[in-house]
Amino acid sequence: MWVIFALILGALVFYIRERASMELTSLGLICVLLIFFHFFPVHAPDGAMLVTPGRILQGFANPALITVLALLVIGQGMVRTGVLDRGAAILLSMCGKGVGLIGALLLLLSVAMATSAFLNNIPVVVIFIPIMQALAHRFGRSPSQLMMPLSYAAVLGGMTTLIGSSTNLLVNSALIEMSVRPFGFFDFTVPGLVLAVAGLGYVLFVAPRMLPDRSGLVDEFADGGGKQFIAQMRISQDSDLIGKSAPGGHFASLPDKTLRMVYRGDEAILPPFEDYVAEAQDVLVVAATRRVLTKSLSSDPEAFHPELTDEAGEEETEPDARTEGRWRVGEQMLAEIMVAPGSGLIGLTLSQIGFRYKTHCVVLGIQRRSRMYRSRITDVRLEAGDELLVQGQPEDIQRLKMHRDVVLLEWSAEELPAVIHAKRALLIILAVVGMAASGILPIVVSALCGAAAMVVVGVMNVRQAFQAVDPKVVTTIAAALALGVALQATGGAAFLAAHLVDALAGASPAIVLSLFFLLVAALSNIISTKTAAVLFTPIAVDIARQLGVAPEAFAVAVVFAANCSFASPLGYQTNLLVMGPGHYRFSDFSRAGLPLIVLLWIVYSLFAPYYYGI
Repeated sequence: MWVIFALILGALVFYIRERASMELTSLGLICVLLIFFHFFPVHAPDGAMLVTPGRILQGFANPALITVLALLVIGQGMVRTGVLDRGAAILLSMCGKGVGLIGALLLLLSVAMATSAFLNNIPVVVIFIPIMQALAHRFGRSPSQLMMPLSYAAVLGGMTTLIGSSTNLLVNSALIEMSVRPFGFFDFTVPGLVLAVAGLGYVLFVAPRMLPDRSGLVDEFADGGGKQFIAQMRISQDSDLIGKSAPGGHFASLPDKTLRMVYRGDEAILPPFEDYVAEAQDVLVVAATRRVLTKSLSSDPEAFHPELTDEAGEEETEPDARTEGRWRVGEQMLAEIMVAPGSGLIGLTLSQIGFRYKTHCVVLGIQRRSRMYRSRITDVRLEAGDELLVQGQPEDIQRLKMHRDVVLLEWSAEELPAVIHAKRALLIILAVVGMAASGILPIVVSALCGAAAMVVVGVMNVRQAFQAVDPKVVTTIAAALALGVALQATGGAAFLAAHLVDALAGASPAIVLSLFFLLVAALSNIISTKTAAVLFTPIAVDIARQLGVAPEAFAVAVVFAANCSFASPLGYQTNLLVMGPGHYRFSDFSRAGLPLIVLLWIVYSLFAPYYYGI
């Protein structure tokens, strides 16, 4: 037992100091446990070994871990199809000046919390970060005052259902391991909502006032550098732009884009555009940032693919029709390339080069620092240093590295949302949640089938699905579960529970529950939430048994307290995600997070004894 205590402390030191990666530390800990229990086995009264290699390694096949990984894949499928992104954009459009900052924050954070109850928190926060930046800009506030509330809201939402957080699933798995009745899907939703509502009030009215105003660097980050590309888009027969005008010369129907010229057949329409009324087949030459063009591509990908013509004005035809359709199907990426000095492309237009047919990539925009064009990008003669925004399949983008006439800016490559599969992805997540919530299928079965369905229906391929699996999650959870097995088998959990009960001799179960919650919450900000959940669940059950009360209240306390990693950026990954966009320091999390932990501790301490009857 004392050796296991020493191993736990040693592992915590390694995790905190980060001398080695989390994956290496976790695997090393598992190896130490395997070797130790091989030479110093623990036997049951009947002589059977309590800690076998199979029990130590069973964390890798634990249903909670499989469920977490499957939900990560499903969440990545939602991100890839742009479902969350488009939904968040719709919400932002509802947050006008008339709503007010508090009303807009209430709407956005409530939706983030509700989404986090059924999806992994990480993709939710990733999607909402630019939305919060835009909201801050709209109301003249610093994004640094809104980013941390976003992370806190996502964590609070994850407390309300069984699949809302990996921490919840791990506590449930530990209960199964101890032959204690596991949680149902909504078993702790009521106390979770009570804590979430209290926490939401704090992040709305208190947290923004406690956070610093670091607007300079954050605004620059939010603007994406402001680099403008010249692009052209053709108005389709069913476009919403048809019939729209430009009063005062401003074409408001193209938000975040500057209209520079319009081509209608052989006629060129120059600014000002007071008399212009959009018609089908008009070609609009616009200036926009890459971020804006990426969002527009998600809703209408073909509108930004320019028609290439030869010098005689005839539209080029593709000898191999399969090449023309490469950008229509499969995974698509966006990247930037630069025309190299001495390139054979200098002085030629895209039509003359035959760029699309030679590289299988479509040029969407051209950026030249010296000037902004008022002509179609297909008419621009390239110069050295020009940057081209291109779209293509991953293998075609990578092949540009071997093209001697251009330089691929590898940092710029990003995947485009596969909006064509958005409905499929949405149906899959609804089916997964419905099956799990109704009890038709166990959570691990519905989640794993949902992850497989994402691949089967083409939302993502096998490689992309495996990329969604975080090795830190796999190894850290497996190591934590192995430590939990060792702690239970050696009597360490019962030992700690007995001493905690003895230290509080004479105190009511409600007082013990309150102090236990505070202890777990404090340690979850030092160690990972997952480790805290696995290590304290057996202790919680043993404390309840020694007090003679049902273990549910103490197990739920572990769920909520382990999720209370608000005072440190290390406790939860969403805190790390907002640290950069918010330009936070370590102390900022303590300043805003500690009062929230105290608030949730007080609320649970008052509500839980009444709700669970202890």
